[in-house]
Amino acid sequence: MLWFRSGVIVLALISSGGLSSGQGQTSPPAPLPQAQPAAANSACESLSAQRLSAGIRGSVVDETGALIAGARVRLTGEGQSQPQEVLTGNDGQFCFANVAPGPFELSILWEGFETQIIPGILHAGEIETEPQVVMKVAAANTDVQVGLTPNEVAEEQIKVQEQQRVLGVIPNFYVSYIPNAVPLSPKQKFQLAWKTVIDPVTFGLVGVIAGVEQAQNHFIGYGQGFQGYAKRYGAGYADTVSGTFIGGAILPALLKQDPRYFYKGTGSIRSRFLYAMATSVICKGDNGRWQANYSNILGSLAAGGISNIYYPAQDRDGAELTFENAAIGIAATAVTNVMQEFIIRKFTPKAPSHDPTKP
Repeated sequence: MLWFRSGVIVLALISSGGLSSGQGQTSPPAPLPQAQPAAANSACESLSAQRLSAGIRGSVVDETGALIAGARVRLTGEGQSQPQEVLTGNDGQFCFANVAPGPFELSILWEGFETQIIPGILHAGEIETEPQVVMKVAAANTDVQVGLTPNEVAEEQIKVQEQQRVLGVIPNFYVSYIPNAVPLSPKQKFQLAWKTVIDPVTFGLVGVIAGVEQAQNHFIGYGQGFQGYAKRYGAGYADTVSGTFIGGAILPALLKQDPRYFYKGTGSIRSRFLYAMATSVICKGDNGRWQANYSNILGSLAAGGISNIYYPAQDRDGAELTFENAAIGIAATAVTNVMQEFIIRKFTPKAPSHDPTKP
C-alpha cells in the first residue's frame, strides 16, 4: 500500500494483502440440489404465525460471530421420504415447517468450512430451536485440480489475481475472491511482493505522492528542486518496498500467515462491515484458520522504524512516531478492506465471479 505521508492523503494501492489459502486441502462437498431460499422464508413466517405443527429453526454464524447468508441446511429424518433443504437468509436463520416427529439430522454446508452435523429428536407439536451453529474453517478445503499439485494450483490462482486492476489500471493483487484459495508458498509470497513493487503503476503513484509532498513542502529537510523531489521519491519508494515485503512476504512466510484480504460478499451490511474492519487485525493462517494478524501489525511497526533511517532528522520523533504511524497504517488497512468489501470489486473488471452459496 501507498500512503500520502504527513496525513495529507491516504492512497491505497491495493496490492498488499495476503496470498494464501490452505495447503493440503481437499475438494469441497459435491453440489446438492438447488435449495429454495423463498421456501425457508415461508417456513419461518409459518412458524412465527402458528405452532400447530412440529418445526425446526436456528441460525448460522462463522467463527467471528458474523451471520452467514446462503449456507445450505439439509434436513433428513425417519418420517421423510426425501431430505428437505433450504438456504439461510440474510439474518443467518433457517426454518423447516411441518416436520414429521421423530429422530432427525441437520447438515449445514458452507464453502470453505467444515460441514456441521446436528442430530436431534422432534416431538409432535414442538418447535425445536437449535443453538447457534458456528461454522469452522475447514483444515483442508482446497478444490485441487486433478493432476496438479497445490503449488501449481496456487500459481494458477496468482495469475488470476494479477489480472485484478481497479479501473483496469491500479493493481489489486492482494485480494482473493476465491474463499478457499490455495495458500502460497514462501517463494510465491515473495514473487507477488516483487511484482507489486515493480509494477509501473506503483512507480507512478510514488511519483505523484512525492510531487504533492514537495508542493506542500513536507519533509522540509529534503529541500526543493530536482534533488528535493528525488529524495522524497526515494523515501516514498523505500516505504512502499519495506511495507510490501515485510508485511506481505517476510513476516507472512515466517509466521505462515496469509496477507490477502478474502472478499466476503454475502450477509448483512453490518456483518460485512465488521468483517472488513476486523481483518485489519486478524487474518487467515496458511492452515486456513483465523488468527491475530501479526504480519500486518508488526510489519507496520517495522516499516515505520526503518523509515527513521532516511527521513530528515527534524521529522524523526523516535518510537512515538513509529507507533503512531503503525496505528495509522492499521487504520488505513481497515478502511481499505471496507472499500474492498463494498466498492472496489465493482471497479475491478477482471475480478473472478464470487458465488459463496455454490459449494
